[in-house]
Amino acid sequence: MQRLISDLLTYSRIDTRGKYFEKVDSRSALGQAIANLRATIEENKAVITNDDLPEVIADETQLIQVFQNLIGNAIKFRSSDPPRIHISAELKGKEWLFSVRDNGIGIDPRYFDRIFIIFQRLHSRDEYPGTGIGLTLCKRIIERHGGKIRVESEPGKGSTFYFTIPE
Repeated sequence: MQRLISDLLTYSRIDTRGKYFEKVDSRSALGQAIANLRATIEENKAVITNDDLPEVIADETQLIQVFQNLIGNAIKFRSSDPPRIHISAELKGKEWLFSVRDNGIGIDPRYFDRIFIIFQRLHSRDEYPGTGIGLTLCKRIIERHGGKIRVESEPGKGSTFYFTIPE
């Protein structure tokens, strides 16, 4: 219950407690997210790679949170193989398109919209712990930044989460 209340507070404060947007090195934000997850990464023998990542105008703390949630989920929803996660970004028109690709269990396409709704879980808490708010937080943060988030996936073949941040 304590975790649930804490997550709800975090969700409710995305807009009201968010910092001003400033130039942020997204590679550095990714590095901080990886540092925050270090124990989980080592415990699961996860391999995380990335391409060159851009500077963006963002709330650095919230960008770290997005990377941390997406990487944490990639590790949590892993297949029997050690997690492999790759982060990249490319400029598409007037926005940066980031991708976080994994080799996890994947998601059935019929649930793509559902996973971004608060407390909508695809698995029981016994199978995978958590409150079911992580992707909802990511969506709200990305929308605060003027972007969008989506997923491409296939059961058993991993997932790729894409999100945009205006240039």
